[in-house]
Amino acid sequence: MDTSIDWQLYRSFLAVLREGSLSAAARALGLAQPTLGRHIDTLETTLGISLFTRSQGGLMPTDAADALRPYAEAMASQAAALERMASRQGDAPHGVVRVTASEVIGVEVLPPILALLRRRYPAITIELVLSNRMQDLLQREADIAVRMLQPQQAQLIARPVGTIAIGLHAAPDYLAEYGEPGTVAALESHRLIGFDQPSAFVREAAKRMPALSRERFGMRSDSDLAQLALLRAGAGIGFCQLQLAQRYGLRRVLPEQYALAMDTWIAMHEDLRHNPACKAVFDGLVEGMLRYAGHQAMR
Repeated sequence: MDTSIDWQLYRSFLAVLREGSLSAAARALGLAQPTLGRHIDTLETTLGISLFTRSQGGLMPTDAADALRPYAEAMASQAAALERMASRQGDAPHGVVRVTASEVIGVEVLPPILALLRRRYPAITIELVLSNRMQDLLQREADIAVRMLQPQQAQLIARPVGTIAIGLHAAPDYLAEYGEPGTVAALESHRLIGFDQPSAFVREAAKRMPALSRERFGMRSDSDLAQLALLRAGAGIGFCQLQLAQRYGLRRVLPEQYALAMDTWIAMHEDLRHNPACKAVFDGLVEGMLRYAGHQAMR
């Protein structure tokens, strides 16, 4: 087997895996469909294995393709990190910086912070990745992460930026219709909104609040934004950051019994500490999140 396989072939392979068809993958990469088809044929011939089988729904990956997928994704992540690093070379802050955060932090908290950063540093391009999955900074899937758990890897720089308080809330319309629970036991007669698959933070919180188990939730979603939208629509009672609850007119219930706190961190790989663009974004996120957490603490 020729060991010097063109990265473009793996890039095309990964696009077909993600899109499910040659036509959709070609559109995603900006290539002609015949060109992309030749890439797949060449890769299969070079590797000596079959990567896809045709079906009515498109191209189905073989077991060999599924086995190769994590390696192709790692190559794509490293290639993207290389491009970002190359774009940032120089003394003045410029180039592309990739930031990852949870959905609710990315949508409800970071936009004004990032807008201020762009005004300060117009030569910096910011990529914002919304995900509740722990993006791997060690593998350079992102440059900087806003996390609700303290990173444990020794290669990461992590700065604490305050504590975000969380409590049970409901919309006024919901409470007007169903009444406000005065005790934990009273929650049994209410509609509850919560998680489907527990995260590390949820598992830790559940130890202190066993009454709010998955089975108790009449509406479940692992999307923070979906849960917030359900709360605002009056679908039931669920957890929300105190500052966001006040922003959207939600009312807190059982504050003494249900009070959580998320320690928030800004993290990046130590190799990026001296890069002007990454340092500028890191410092700006620290400043903005400290301000957000501080405002919440005063309320």
